Amino acid sequence: MHALRSWAARAFMGVGLAGVLGGGAQALAADYQNSPQVTEFVEEMTRDYGFASEQLYALFADVERKQAILDAISRPAEKVKPWKEYRPIFITDKRIAQGVEFWKNNQAALEKAEAEYGVPPQFIVAIIGVETFYGGNTGSWRVMDALSTLAFDYPPRAPFFRKELREFLLLTREEQVDPITLKGSYAGAMGLPQFMPSSFRAYAVDFDGDGHINIWSNPTDAIGSVASYFKRHGWQAGGQVASRVEVSGARVDEGLTQGLDPVKNVAELRALGWQSQDKLAEDLPVTAFRLEGAQGDEYWFGLPNFYTITRYNRSVMYAMAVNQLAELLVEARSKQ
Repeated sequence: MHALRSWAARAFMGVGLAGVLGGGAQALAADYQNSPQVTEFVEEMTRDYGFASEQLYALFADVERKQAILDAISRPAEKVKPWKEYRPIFITDKRIAQGVEFWKNNQAALEKAEAEYGVPPQFIVAIIGVETFYGGNTGSWRVMDALSTLAFDYPPRAPFFRKELREFLLLTREEQVDPITLKGSYAGAMGLPQFMPSSFRAYAVDFDGDGHINIWSNPTDAIGSVASYFKRHGWQAGGQVASRVEVSGARVDEGLTQGLDPVKNVAELRALGWQSQDKLAEDLPVTAFRLEGAQGDEYWFGLPNFYTITRYNRSVMYAMAVNQLAELLVEARSKQ
């Protein structure tokens, strides 16, 4: 992964630090010194998961509260861009070209992932391309700083980030890496596929069989982990992702899905004026949505595999960007 100090080494260092500073909460750095929340968290990890308190206090002595993270997560959400503005962010010649290169450089791992999980290479490449530009932008925040800041100083979502902090410490113990060295996004998403710690522990895989799961700098493990995530969230091998639809009549808007979960099937939507350009089963539940495209409104059915992509990021436009990037990667690769 990196030249990382092990948990065992940190535990040894922690005992020394605790001895010098008197142990317990006094070992905390100024950012979290005497924090009741941190003390409670350490007690929980010690009691429920068998961590040594000295080890954790030594770790938190290195942790820094990041005001920039609190500012970023508290900033009012930007106005949601229409599809005609969102799509060009992710569908670019550079992202396609680098995706083809990533595919070529990792072909064996991608073929193995399709064989084991049924997920075609283009969708795995597209996820990594959308998330981190194939590993070019995986985040520069120390994950310990990000998760601690949000767990202890961001009340609106403190329970969620406290859970993720717990999962992060468990995964670093399992993988025997020093948690202070790992980096990610300001919200704690990690590696080429930007997994949160809970997703890492649930879905990430040691795809190259070296005894460790490294999604930070090992594309093989990242590829297998994305495929594992998709399979566990219902990916159907050989299935389409989305189908373009023609609409007519006065009841079209009644067919629009509220949210992402499919609530109507193809036959019910046809009765409301939605007609797919593909032959789909009458009883197939689909997500029906409209996008504001560059040439006007577009109507689509999101099929079961589309819904799977939205489990990765709960956004119709995200899933469409991944799907269309995947299609363009196949097209570009076929021309080489």
